Amino acid sequence: MEILVISLAAFLVAILTFFSGFGLGTILTPVFMIFFPVDLAIALTGVVHFFNNIFKLILVGKKADKSTLLRFGIPAVIAAILGAWLLLHIPDAQPLFSYQMFGKVFDVYPVKFIISILLIIFASMDLIPYFGKLQFDKNKLPVGGALSGFFGGLSGNQGALRSAFLIRAGLSKEAFIGTAVVVSTFVDFTRLSIYATRFTKAGLIDNLPLVIIATIAAIAGAYIGNKLLKKVTLHFMQILVAIMLILISLALAAGII
Repeated sequence: MEILVISLAAFLVAILTFFSGFGLGTILTPVFMIFFPVDLAIALTGVVHFFNNIFKLILVGKKADKSTLLRFGIPAVIAAILGAWLLLHIPDAQPLFSYQMFGKVFDVYPVKFIISILLIIFASMDLIPYFGKLQFDKNKLPVGGALSGFFGGLSGNQGALRSAFLIRAGLSKEAFIGTAVVVSTFVDFTRLSIYATRFTKAGLIDNLPLVIIATIAAIAGAYIGNKLLKKVTLHFMQILVAIMLILISLALAAGII
């Protein structure tokens, strides 16, 4: 069942990544968390996200803006190291708190709670008009890179913050997408290198068939998304995705998933 659900989610979300402010990991991470422990879910998502980005890099990477890559990408990679290291060292042995509802006890663990809060914040950025009006000068790009890289390493979610800065950097649509893909790929490579110290212990190797199928599904979605790029705008879908993500995050914070 998890292979079907995750692969379908990877396919649909990969299409949306070409239009929405979110990256593949933003939506796919909580979907993986339904079936797997937090650290394994983030690692599995990272692998799918990385290979999907490699494919997207081939499609649109050559259109990246080199100046923006230097200002935004280098701080993102450095901060991703810190975020990934922090994820592996957040204690998650004991519940943060527990509560009882409908005769069942729900345990809320620290990592899930922190990540749910981050996901809600990122999703809210597409729902609150204030964030849509924010303007960032190019001298703010290193700050944006560091923030998106850090949260990418910590939770696997860098898309919303990355887009918030890059989309206001005066880039063309093609340069924006190309730059975002290149930065995302390097951050993925960085955080996966850190996660690798826990891959065997977490059980990544045991789930390789799932990773392979989900990756193929995501690549297929990315291919279709690239074809639709010049034909479709999906602002409504961006809002819908944000609402769905908030609902999933609330369930995550409540210990339901």
